[in-house]
Amino acid sequence: MSIRARFDDELSYLNTELIKMGALCERAVTSALEVFLQHDKSKVSVASKLEKEIDAKERDIEDLCMKLILRQQPVAGDLRLISSAIKMISDMERIGDQAQDIADIAVNMEGADYENKIHIKAMSETALKMVTKSVDSFVQKDSQLAEAVINMDDEVDSGFDKIKDELISAVREDKERSKDYIDILMIAKYIERIGDHAVNIAEWVEYSLTGTHRKGEI
Repeated sequence: MSIRARFDDELSYLNTELIKMGALCERAVTSALEVFLQHDKSKVSVASKLEKEIDAKERDIEDLCMKLILRQQPVAGDLRLISSAIKMISDMERIGDQAQDIADIAVNMEGADYENKIHIKAMSETALKMVTKSVDSFVQKDSQLAEAVINMDDEVDSGFDKIKDELISAVREDKERSKDYIDILMIAKYIERIGDHAVNIAEWVEYSLTGTHRKGEI
């Protein structure tokens, strides 16, 4: 097997590992949201376990990327791809952390249905789609999909602003549950941050494909 063929195999393995890490992030966020939206406290331990698996996967992928750089001396295009992967896994690790934060807050909340007052489910679903699609855009080398993820961030930001307004009204109407409403605001903020990390991933996908980062980062 030629050196290039071996390198291509290792890049393919890198893609596979990124897909696995992205799937772990998706499961972690889903589990955390089930603690909140469905009051399923059993999913707290699931989110915690997944967060640890995400941390381990980050270390494995980082080691793989460094080996590819040191052993193979990749050309410019390959180096962009590998360096982008290193940046991406950092954002994915933060997504795992924030999923754990959501689960930790939600497990101590009263088991009440807030969906009629606080419309957080749609925002949650959008952020989750952003995570999945951002990783897909890297694996598929699809700059249009990456751009679509970036554009979805406005929807999440708008949802957060709407939730803040709803929470103000909810506190006025039901002061006895004010602590829960503050917790919901924290959860909404973590969801917004998950969307931001998905945007970061998509922006590094664009960089890996074009050599240009829209924020001027290298």
